[in-house]
Amino acid sequence: MSKSESRSGANGPCRTCTEFKDWSKSNPFVNTKSSGVQKQHKVECPLDKNELGRSTWGFLHTMAAHYPDSPSQDQVHDMKNFFTHLSNFYPCEYCAKDLRDELKFDPPQAKSQHELTQWLCRLHNKVNVKLGKKEFDCTKVNERWRDGWLDGSCD
Repeated sequence: MSKSESRSGANGPCRTCTEFKDWSKSNPFVNTKSSGVQKQHKVECPLDKNELGRSTWGFLHTMAAHYPDSPSQDQVHDMKNFFTHLSNFYPCEYCAKDLRDELKFDPPQAKSQHELTQWLCRLHNKVNVKLGKKEFDCTKVNERWRDGWLDGSCD
């Protein structure tokens, strides 16, 4: 199967599904970095704030990367509501309140895959700035979250 076929799902599951299935069967532990120290974390343990944040951003960016290019009105409505609901139920109350405040100022843009991925990237960068982290180049969202890096390092 060619690189483009495996990414598009033309001959099987998409890259995201395949990678998770392979990972979940073969890895009882997840390597995480906390405070610059490598540690083993059993999958059964509750996530800490940093693990929850990384996992949530990974999920959100991957979901946006696979959002339709031309969504139906119902899909647009549902995606906007998804973020509202997320801001009401996110387990970190400080993060949830911050998201609610951001949504009032800059509501989700979901008329296309491009629009949603760019909106989410800008939102993530706002959070990164607040946390003193490096901003991500939003022109590379599909390369990072859907297709894999052009240098082939994800293959």
